[in-house]
Amino acid sequence: MKALIIGAAGFVGQYLIRHLARDCGYTVCATKLPQEELSTEDAAVYDLDILDADAVLRLFDTLKPDCIFHLAAQSSVALSWKKPDLTVNININGTLHVLEAARQMQTPPRILLIGSGEEYGYVKPEDCPLQEETPLHPANIYAVTKACAENLAAVYARAYGLWVVCVRAFNHVGPKQLPQFVVADFCKQAAEIECGLHEPVIRTGNLAPKRDFTDVRDIVRAYAMLMQNGRSGEIYNVGSGHAKAISELLDEIRRLSTADFAIETDPEKLRPTDLPVIEADISKLQRDTGWTPTYSLTQTLSDTLEDWRGILKADAESTAKKEC
Repeated sequence: MKALIIGAAGFVGQYLIRHLARDCGYTVCATKLPQEELSTEDAAVYDLDILDADAVLRLFDTLKPDCIFHLAAQSSVALSWKKPDLTVNININGTLHVLEAARQMQTPPRILLIGSGEEYGYVKPEDCPLQEETPLHPANIYAVTKACAENLAAVYARAYGLWVVCVRAFNHVGPKQLPQFVVADFCKQAAEIECGLHEPVIRTGNLAPKRDFTDVRDIVRAYAMLMQNGRSGEIYNVGSGHAKAISELLDEIRRLSTADFAIETDPEKLRPTDLPVIEADISKLQRDTGWTPTYSLTQTLSDTLEDWRGILKADAESTAKKEC
């Protein structure tokens, strides 16, 4: 089975490559942007910009994948407010190019299209946990683009018989995530405080919202299982099924850290809108695939903090060698 992962240089892609190649026995091909770096022994790597429709079609014709995991996206909610045109272009037009190229193949591949729990948007706390049938009311630009891409996929599934499963992935976290995301940001700041590189203050945005956090290593397992056992044309929530306040995450990081720190609100980290709670109903995913999370949130936070400690230690050792 040959799998193509589009947008594999990001956080999730590198975990998915490893899981498909080592645990599932796939032959894996992966794409990245020309300016990105992706070093792996588990996949053949190709440059691809999904905004170039012809390039997408040529690569599909060359590789002839059996299945496609479409991860490429502008995935930051914060950045979507600052660069809405970029977010719309990548998340909607880029997805259209992938769907159209797949449709034109002699043997169209299966496609797993990754959306977001952010698509549900303005929901009442009593509406949680959110089911796939819950009406969407996107509350930010990123969520709007993901909902639009999902609708495009539904059209291609109905009109052309393309095998497409859509995922609404809730917050996924773990080692190697960029610090523009909340858990990585907090763990990085905590590790810097431990090393004396940062004053003993962690700066945060709004700590009140509750979100559904899942370890990225569990997320990629769910993706692989949906590719095998998901039902075409269906939408699946992927999450832990339990919402945690962001303040609870920070409290746990404080417990795991070897340093004490104060907490201050940074206006730059506040969003124009913030929903009080987002929590997934994952019963459909579990019923169709048998998937269940295996990593506790405490383990995920501990692993992420330890990863940042290792990064900072390596940076310090590298700097010391240069000075010598």
